Amino acid sequence: MNEPAPFPAPANTKRTAPTWRRRLPLFAGLALVAAIVVGLWPRPVAVEIGQVTRGPMTVTVDEQGMTREIHRYVVSAPVAGQLERIDWKAGAPVVAGKTVLATLESSGADFLDARALAQAEAAVRAAEASREAAGAQRDRANAAAKLAAAEFERAKRLRDQGVASVQEFDTAEMQNEAAAQDARAAEFAVKVANFELQQSRAALMRGQPGGAALPPLVITSPIDGQILRVFQESARVVPAGFPLMELGDPTDLEVRIEVLSRDAVTVRPGDLVYLDQWGGDYPLRARVRVVEPSGFTKISALGVEEQRVYVVADFIDPIAKRPTLGDSYRVEARIVTWQKNDVLQAPSGALFQRGDHWQTFVVDGSHARLRTVKVGRTNGVQTEILGGLEPGDRLVVYPGDQVVDGTRVSALQIDAR
Repeated sequence: MNEPAPFPAPANTKRTAPTWRRRLPLFAGLALVAAIVVGLWPRPVAVEIGQVTRGPMTVTVDEQGMTREIHRYVVSAPVAGQLERIDWKAGAPVVAGKTVLATLESSGADFLDARALAQAEAAVRAAEASREAAGAQRDRANAAAKLAAAEFERAKRLRDQGVASVQEFDTAEMQNEAAAQDARAAEFAVKVANFELQQSRAALMRGQPGGAALPPLVITSPIDGQILRVFQESARVVPAGFPLMELGDPTDLEVRIEVLSRDAVTVRPGDLVYLDQWGGDYPLRARVRVVEPSGFTKISALGVEEQRVYVVADFIDPIAKRPTLGDSYRVEARIVTWQKNDVLQAPSGALFQRGDHWQTFVVDGSHARLRTVKVGRTNGVQTEILGGLEPGDRLVVYPGDQVVDGTRVSALQIDAR
């Protein structure tokens, strides 16, 4: 009987792991190296980015100012005597020659000796001459105002036709405003001269001895306007020349602005002024009349001595736009010292000075490139670019110490809330 052959013995083979398992440590090492590289790779610096643009630009001198009555008049007692109580309050309207401001009972206390009488007569003659001079000045100012108004209308028509330049129109407008101010001042001077003549004649009449008993002296308003201040309300004995109250015209306001002396040299008569923070919802317009030639020293809030100069400007806008604006009111003034309609400009925060050169970082792709530029005027927010940049260039605004030439940068996301 044949026995079955036995199964052949299995070959001596060795089982191997799959390929991916053998390479797993390599992959893990590469991943670890990549993570380290990514972690240590310098990240882009988040920066604020501004742009070079072309458009209008205005340079201003920004300072605080205060309104002021252009023409004031202090009413004084023409003779010595007993002053009756004054019931007027500040802000009350007055009419020239009609409103009784005060009553003065002299009772013979104002009799004059021969020398004082001669002086009173001379004062009357001087007041008459002043009235004549004021009248001639008024006629001259009215004629100049009429001519300036005609020139302004002519310049307005030429501007509408495109013939006159903006500078010629602005000059005609300034001359018209100045002539109108001179005419108002001349009219005020005539009223004051008439009042002073009346007061001088009253003092002379009451100072002559031997005359009949005279009624109390009635002092009327010399101008149309309002009472600014009352210096003496109670009844009392007052000497001749004692101030009683101050009058002014509320429609005749000017603005006096305190400007640093280094800024005052850039301000010229005729410069436009915008007045903000006066209480209205819109800025008021004024025009510089004079830059005072003498400065003064003022201590700032930080204790620093500053040399300042007064700049006086006249309102352009009519009284209807500022009906509640009064004397000694605070305003914020912006004096336009330079403006141009087409200017290549960049954010001032993107420019910095190194030595004698101005430089900026231009964003080229994702890197900041240092570039030297040539700058012109600046208003603190925008700066005129004279060379080195083109419209549309993107700049790093307020670069920190981390930004150098070649630094990778990214735009900073600003929350608009």
